[in-house]
Amino acid sequence: MDQIVLGNVTVTRIREFYGPVGITPEAFVPESPKEVWEAGESWLSPHFLDYETNIVHSAVQTWLLRSEGKTILIDTGVGNHKERPYAQVWSRLDTDFLANLARAGVRPEDVDIVVNTHLHVDHVGWNTRLDGRNWVPTFPNATYLMAKADFDFWNPANGHPSVFGRGNQNVFEDSVAPVHEAGQTLLWEDSHHIDADLRLDAAPGHTPGSSVLTLTSGTDRAVFVGDMLHSPVQILEPDANSCFCEDPAASRATRRKVLGWAADHNALLVPAHLGGHAAAEVGREGGKFAIKGWAPFTPFTPDASDASDASDASGTPDTSRTPDTSSAAADQG
Repeated sequence: MDQIVLGNVTVTRIREFYGPVGITPEAFVPESPKEVWEAGESWLSPHFLDYETNIVHSAVQTWLLRSEGKTILIDTGVGNHKERPYAQVWSRLDTDFLANLARAGVRPEDVDIVVNTHLHVDHVGWNTRLDGRNWVPTFPNATYLMAKADFDFWNPANGHPSVFGRGNQNVFEDSVAPVHEAGQTLLWEDSHHIDADLRLDAAPGHTPGSSVLTLTSGTDRAVFVGDMLHSPVQILEPDANSCFCEDPAASRATRRKVLGWAADHNALLVPAHLGGHAAAEVGREGGKFAIKGWAPFTPFTPDASDASDASDASGTPDTSRTPDTSSAAADQG
């Protein structure tokens, strides 16, 4: 199953990549207790961690929402043909993402709204496509919603240092500026109502302009949280940040606030990068959060090329590989 219905909103999972990303749990979520990973093999394997190589598995995916007659994309992944000299695992990809979107019945010109939860390399790539030698908006009729705080932070003209180092190099120039120059961006602050069922809210920490999208429709609730967490371990350990969080204290506060809301409102928690069933139901156990259940999406399974080529046992990315997201592979997710 690639699709669920929440109230009046249809949610479809569009795959770009799934597999190992060349990083260990200790490096990815350095504040997480080692014993939590060790004790979690029965549910973390195989979708979230390869216990033989000790390499984290991650999904890059877009959430397609159909709401009030609008076609909405939440995050646009890595994109094709992008030069990423300091994020080599994402450099010069050539995936079947647009074909996967077409299989869901959506052409680029059909998209009305693109939401970038933040402006990292793996969330904005398909904002643009290469047309000859120029980057042009992939979705020519869409309004791209970007938090102004992130737009300003990642604009290289402003010279802000980042814990990401040079990992986001070229991203603003090839995936953000072209849509802004085309007049297709809406830079919002604090909160933004998309329609009666969908609302964007600032959720700073991972980046200054990180945001969450809350779905409230009928009796159903969901919250799309971007990179508020990268692993389900962070539901159990909400104070454990990823290595990419710009403001550690704000990240912890945001994570606890959103997890609390999800638990108290029986809301589906939908992060950007979880493989497996992709989204979780969150509850409370004593003073901690717990995973009550998983969304009914069919779990991704690694493609042969993903599993064998994306990293070696030492966790070093192989920068030459091209993830295979052919139709057969896409059908698995």
